[in-house]
Parts: sequence; structure tokens; C-alpha cells
Amino acid sequence: MSALRFSGPVLPDGEAREVYVVDGRVTYERPAGLSGAETAGEGWIVPGLVDAHNHLGLEDGGAVGEEEIERQALADRANGVLLTRDCGSPADTRWVQEREDLPRLIRCGRHVARTRRYLRDYGVEVEPDELVGTVAEQATAGDGWVKLVGDWISREEGDLAPSFPADAVAAAIDVAHAHGAKVTAHCFGQASLGPLLDAGIDCIEHGTGLTAAHLEQMVAQGVALVPTVLQTAKFPEFVSAARDRFPTYSATMESLHQRRREVLMSAYDAGVALYVGSDGGGSSRHGVLHEEIHAMAAMGLPNEYVLGAASWRGRAWLGWNPGLDEGDPADFVVYPRNPVDDLSVLAEPSRVVLRGRVVA
Repeated sequence: MSALRFSGPVLPDGEAREVYVVDGRVTYERPAGLSGAETAGEGWIVPGLVDAHNHLGLEDGGAVGEEEIERQALADRANGVLLTRDCGSPADTRWVQEREDLPRLIRCGRHVARTRRYLRDYGVEVEPDELVGTVAEQATAGDGWVKLVGDWISREEGDLAPSFPADAVAAAIDVAHAHGAKVTAHCFGQASLGPLLDAGIDCIEHGTGLTAAHLEQMVAQGVALVPTVLQTAKFPEFVSAARDRFPTYSATMESLHQRRREVLMSAYDAGVALYVGSDGGGSSRHGVLHEEIHAMAAMGLPNEYVLGAASWRGRAWLGWNPGLDEGDPADFVVYPRNPVDDLSVLAEPSRVVLRGRVVA
């Protein structure tokens, strides 16, 4: 019998342990009949990181090929990301799930957007009367999640506006739930949020327009928030590009940018469940989840809270083992220092273990 041995404090409780990996699983009992075990790593042991908002297979202009998808996944893996929730991609990434060396992937299918009201070649673009049928298709195509584009700029209004009317949204979320899928939505502004929350949505992405009333409703309904603060930091770029043509939209985006920290901290104080997503894909890079963690902490969230959101709590939310209990899948990252005390160490994992194999 062969085994790998790791030693050090195991988060989240921080108890120093001897961790053995046998047949891809964690055990704390020295395997019987084992004369010795290779010491594969020592340090602070953290359950595999979770990128809860990622677009594997997407770049500006739409879908990319398998070689680029592999490069993206490996960049995320090198950053300690071992579980990814896809938040919309035009690429067929099912094959990634067959690769033992690539992070575990929860697919979401394609974005569902309003006709000519989203980035070209990213999603399925439909009119309100087609929304329910399209959501049913995407619920079947994905792994338990559907992604709506809740709002985008309306050329007619010259400002952010909900993509779909409230009745269509409610019917679409009902049909997703009937197919066993949860629903999340891209929301920058405020107007789309009330109808989505009233319809029973499960998660909000970005959420810069959230009000105190929305946050209270989210807590009551158990709705999660993935704030993607690296992405919302780009709002001034959007404003600069649109100021001459859409001055009202530009003013809205400026206001939303100014409120980012207030909204994030209000959500935390209210008890909304926050998770961490890099928004990797499109105009954003892969392999930067540690930067998103840093950015959330820089806004005022406690280090331990953000790390938990990107590790043990994020894993539990997506239906995976939150910690590293006896018999759990051996997906974890080893760091030379305690990341709760020093988040900068997240940029330098000493070992990345996926499915019981040291992959980085």
C-alpha cells in the first residue's frame, strides 16, 4: 500500500494533524501494514479553494477551444482552486469533468440574456416569451445552476434596466426549480433585484445595487451573494467608454462604484452568505482568486471570513465536503504560513493536492 503524508494545522479549526492520503481519500489513521509514507508536504492545510463565479471556456468574442480551456483550468488549479462553479460559458466544457488532473467543475450552461442586451456571442439571447423554454433547456444542459442576465444597458432608456419583465422572471425561476436547478443572476443595478428576489432566486452576482430591504429579504430567503469586487472595480472603465453616448448610464455606474464597499459591508453585517468569485473569463484573468480574496478583505471583511467563503463554506454551499474529515476526498492546499494571519501566502501554495495527487 502506498500513501502520502502531510502534516500541519488543518483549517478551519487549526488543529495540528498528520494527514494521510490513500486511494484519493483523507485518513488520520496510519494505514495498517504501511512501513512508511512519503512526506509530501508540511504547512497549513486548507480545504481546496472554490471559485464561485468563473467562466471557463470564455474569452472576449465568445467560446475558446480545448487547448485554451485547459490553460485556464490549469491557471486556476495552480492558484489552489480545486472546485469551480461556472457562471455561464458558450463553450462545451463537459470534457473537463472527465479529466482527473483538472479542478472539479459545476457547469451552468450559457448565460440567458435579452436580445441585443448583452455581450455578443456570450449567451443565449431571447425575448420574454422565450425565456421559460430557454431556462428549461439550460437547466437540463447544466449541473444544477442557471445563469440569467438580470440587467444590462438599455439603448432605448440610456441606462441600466431589467432584462426581462417580472412575470417572465418568476415563471423562468419556477421552471428552473422544477428541473432541480438553482438560479443566479448578473445584477449591477437596483431595479432588477426586487423581482428576482420576489421570484425566489437563489444567488445574486455582483449586487452593487442592493439596498437594506433587499439584504433583509436575502437573509430571510437564504439567497447568497458573490460580489466579484475585482470586476466591479472596473466600473470607471465602463463609465469612460460610455460617457458621451450614455451619460445617464455613466452616472448610474459611477454611483454604483462609489457604493461598492457600503453594500458589501452591509451585506456582511446583515448576515447574507457571501462567497468568492474571480469572474475569470471574458475580460478577466484566470488564476487570480487570491486577488479577489485580498480585495474583499481590503474592503473590511475579516480574513477568516473571506478565506472560509473561498474554502470550507464555499465547498459546503456547493454540496462538497467543507472540511477534511475522515474519508473525505483529498482536495486541499498546503501553505507555508497561516493564511488567516497573512493572506499574501495564498499566492504561493507549497502543495496543491487534487483527488489525492500532488498536482502543483
